[in-house]
Amino acid sequence: MANIKSAKKDIVRSRRLRLRNLNWKSRAKTEIRKARAAIAAGQPGALELSRHASRVLDKAAAKGIFHKRQAARRKSRLARRLAKLGAASQ
Repeated sequence: MANIKSAKKDIVRSRRLRLRNLNWKSRAKTEIRKARAAIAAGQPGALELSRHASRVLDKAAAKGIFHKRQAARRKSRLARRLAKLGAASQ
């Protein structure tokens, strides 16, 4: 355990930020999972779920939870799946 007051504060702060990061990561993964399931099932709400997942990823990237390129990559993968669904339905 740290002895210096600022080091103790750093420990508390890092725990708090870690929990925040875990919460956002979990939320993003859940939204992506929902969107993927909707796309795979061909549900009509797949586009809206995909947009919502993209919004969550953008917000997480803005807060520094994900790197901006990682968020872009995840959004791109979702968009490709959605486009493939659209091409298959036509």
